[in-house]
Amino acid sequence: MSDPYSVLGVAKTASEDDIRKAFRKLAKKHHPDLNPGDKAAEAKFKEISQANDILSDPEKRRRFDAGEIDATGAEVPPRGFYRDQAGGPGGFKYQRGGGHESFDDVGDIFSGIFGQGRRSGGFGFGGGEDGFDMGGLPVSYTLTVPFLVAARGGKQRVNLPDGRTLDIDVPEGTTDGTTLRLKGQGMPGAKGKPAGDAYVEIRVQPHAFFETRDNNIHMELPVTLTEAVLGGKVKVPTVGGPVMLNVPAGSNTGASLRLKGRGLLDRKSGQRGDQYVKLKVVLPEKPDDKLKAFLESWEAGKAYDPRQSMEQFT
Repeated sequence: MSDPYSVLGVAKTASEDDIRKAFRKLAKKHHPDLNPGDKAAEAKFKEISQANDILSDPEKRRRFDAGEIDATGAEVPPRGFYRDQAGGPGGFKYQRGGGHESFDDVGDIFSGIFGQGRRSGGFGFGGGEDGFDMGGLPVSYTLTVPFLVAARGGKQRVNLPDGRTLDIDVPEGTTDGTTLRLKGQGMPGAKGKPAGDAYVEIRVQPHAFFETRDNNIHMELPVTLTEAVLGGKVKVPTVGGPVMLNVPAGSNTGASLRLKGRGLLDRKSGQRGDQYVKLKVVLPEKPDDKLKAFLESWEAGKAYDPRQSMEQFT
């Protein structure tokens, strides 16, 4: 993967706000919902999502800048680590493939790291007479889920390195960074010992137009000039499905309306947030001759100056 700073088009000195703005701009352009069937846009969206995953997390960003993890978030071994281990008591073997290390024998890894020779049965895999008999080790994964799956709850399939697939139940109201525990889905134990657990960190994809702040949802809704001036009911998307919203007569761009209880579920309190709808008046792409003629003859409109309040600051 490319350098995450280059992917988002920001400098290494960029602030958190700069990174957030750059990501949202690119996400809106390449989001799969806005580019149905476009594989290139889908691939680009995954790339910018992964770059944002690194740079939006202060600790991951620090570790990437320090060379401790790579652009995918994978650990970068210290220089000389493999060379030193290959000559150590465990002597584990490794081979490179696709940018990742694959080991011939998991037991060898731990015998090398912890100084346990193969003759002692290794570390934690219950081999010889003086070895340890213990349960399987835990493993961790990162799973990216669509925004609406996290908001509504649902099943999401994850492919494990050993070829197995798991259908994970994503609880309603799951937020970015939530870790789910899958009991017994880690590494197998030795001599009948139970398998370890798997820990899945959830990364929530951004939505095309929903933005979360705590458990509230914010969005911008285009409305016509007629709807803004005369008012009326308009259909608004929410995470629970579309609802009708009453737009007051004389509404302006920037006016914010609240849909109570249409936000995300707070899993701790059991309360649901609200959805805030910011109106944006949008004119037709092609000029309307009647509207143009009306505005040209509208004397009151010519006398109105919406920028007058700015003069005191200039």
